Amino acid sequence: MVWSQLWTPAVTGVLLVSQVHTQQTGNNPDWPRWCGKVYEAGYPNFDPGGQTPQPRPHPCGCPLLHVQFQPRYSLYLSSESQGEFVVNADFSPFHGTIWPPTNSSTQWANRFIFSINSVETDVPLVQATVPVNTTGNRFQFNLSRLGPPRLDPYPVVLYGAPESGQPSWTVIANISYLPDKLNGSVTRTDNLKGGLWVKNAASNNTFAPYLPYGFYASHDNFLRENDTKLIDAYQNLGLTGMVPLASWSEIPEMLSYMDDIDLKYMYNLRYGYKNVSYVTENVLQARDHPGIFAYWTADEPDGWQDPFDLSVQAQSLIHQLDPYHPAVVTLNCQNYYFKEYSSGADIIMSDVYPIGINSTFSKWGTECNVTHGDCGCDNCQGIVQDVSDRLDTLSEYEKWLGLWPKTKFHNPQSFHGQDYWLRDPTVEEEHAMNVLAFNHGMKGIISWLWPSSTVLAEAHGKLAKVVTRSPVKEFLVGGDGVDGPGRVEARVPGTGIEIVDAAVWVDKTRNKALIGVVNGGYADIERRVEVPVVNATTVDKTLWGGVEWRVEGELLVVDRLPALATSFVLVNLRG
Repeated sequence: MVWSQLWTPAVTGVLLVSQVHTQQTGNNPDWPRWCGKVYEAGYPNFDPGGQTPQPRPHPCGCPLLHVQFQPRYSLYLSSESQGEFVVNADFSPFHGTIWPPTNSSTQWANRFIFSINSVETDVPLVQATVPVNTTGNRFQFNLSRLGPPRLDPYPVVLYGAPESGQPSWTVIANISYLPDKLNGSVTRTDNLKGGLWVKNAASNNTFAPYLPYGFYASHDNFLRENDTKLIDAYQNLGLTGMVPLASWSEIPEMLSYMDDIDLKYMYNLRYGYKNVSYVTENVLQARDHPGIFAYWTADEPDGWQDPFDLSVQAQSLIHQLDPYHPAVVTLNCQNYYFKEYSSGADIIMSDVYPIGINSTFSKWGTECNVTHGDCGCDNCQGIVQDVSDRLDTLSEYEKWLGLWPKTKFHNPQSFHGQDYWLRDPTVEEEHAMNVLAFNHGMKGIISWLWPSSTVLAEAHGKLAKVVTRSPVKEFLVGGDGVDGPGRVEARVPGTGIEIVDAAVWVDKTRNKALIGVVNGGYADIERRVEVPVVNATTVDKTLWGGVEWRVEGELLVVDRLPALATSFVLVNLRG
């Protein structure tokens, strides 16, 4: 975020409450640093620490079976009868236990045999097998076998082994089985596909796919005006979500109006997330409102080098007070204590602001590199691909750390200033960054900052009207029949051009595919561009963009691709 803006005196007292948490993380904490790196002139360069390195492969060079499992959704309700677990049993060079070789020819050969039990009662919930080196295996079970619905999660354990019985695996997880909530709203994340599902009165109290697309909204010059027509104009652009930069006590009428018109919001706790009383008071005020879909706690704690435990404590308190909504943390740094700073998040938001920066030399008179300086976008090159590179990096860290991937949002740049960002992104750059984000698995868009320029407001609204509505929404959020995004290699035959980014989502139930394409370059490609799409037959419809794609064989092709062009294309598949 851009912290010199939107600072309200009303909250500064709260920010100073937690005196026991004054020690910053990293090296040389008394020096001026961002992401652990000193940024002012006059200080020596040093290793900031906190990097997430790729682990060393197991010395045996043999397959390690890495077993993980999670409930399909972050929560289930008493109004539901069936739950579902997702089991991954894939080979990893870094994590797991050696899978023994076998000469067996039985039906159990090279299958992982397991039981998922309640920790408290030892009642088996699922007993099954999966082929080794597979992921996304789904198994339903009767929720009543857990016990009665309650506010505390149920601990569950997976016991597994090969046919021979040795070695064995034991994995622990938790599942939330809650009393139904008929007032306000409920949000759950999909641990398999990553998307959000929300229920409230506007959805007839049934879970519906939700793709938040909107802005962080300023208190000054917007919310404090207490004018509902401003909210109407925002929603009429096509925007579906907001992070109001004010608390309930400051804008009760505006938040209540957003409840009334079903403009969903992420409730802002960043001003006082370090303070237990502040979090408690605000969560109790917000938790039963139909418009809330999440709580935002820490804003760039990695950049500020905040103590690791603060966002974790805030998340834990939110889960106690309101287990029906997730906690969200915004990360800014490319490689600074990712595990520690993401641990307090149910959803990770990523601030990547690359447009108009000097990526090598800062306003502070210092160079910017992996150990030194602050140029407004950590370890960036100043191009639209910084967005997709960062999102890929965060996912890679999760794999290296052996973590189950969390839902992630992209926070686009819709501003300039502060001697870091010399200009706003163009419309084409904005669209390119956002489609890149979707291609690389993001499940929400929250841009900084509203009010933005009229040009960028309309640009976001135009894209939002496509991606937050059918049929695109169902692909991006991810339903039972949808797989993706799958990365595919776009080709420009006869050249070495590798600037085109493409992803494919497949709906097996409808025999349709959605293809997202971005020309990440600032020059037109005056050559044929090919995107492989397995089983493609014809173009059903171009849902976004002005490029006229066609299907030839199993290729989506075009003879010319303009600079920074973006597309979402719906394609028919062979049944």
